[in-house]
Amino acid sequence: MDSTVTTVTRRGISMLRAVAAGRGRLTCSCEPDLFVDGLPCSDQFTAHALAHAGLLRAKEPGPFGQPVPAVLTPAGEALLAAA
Repeated sequence: MDSTVTTVTRRGISMLRAVAAGRGRLTCSCEPDLFVDGLPCSDQFTAHALAHAGLLRAKEPGPFGQPVPAVLTPAGEALLAAA
């Protein structure tokens, strides 16, 4: 996990829970946007922070800008288990 991320907000935890439930998709990009249930998240800043912190990632590579299934990383799973 990125050492600059010291806390995850309740909103971030909710985003991680949605991804863990298989409801999230990330765009293939250096600033991946998160979609939950087909709708864009209203807090893309938090989505970007979660991705850059290594808590979630795209399940598979895809075309640039296209959404693919999102999954938690081991660090994301551990953080969610501790929440």
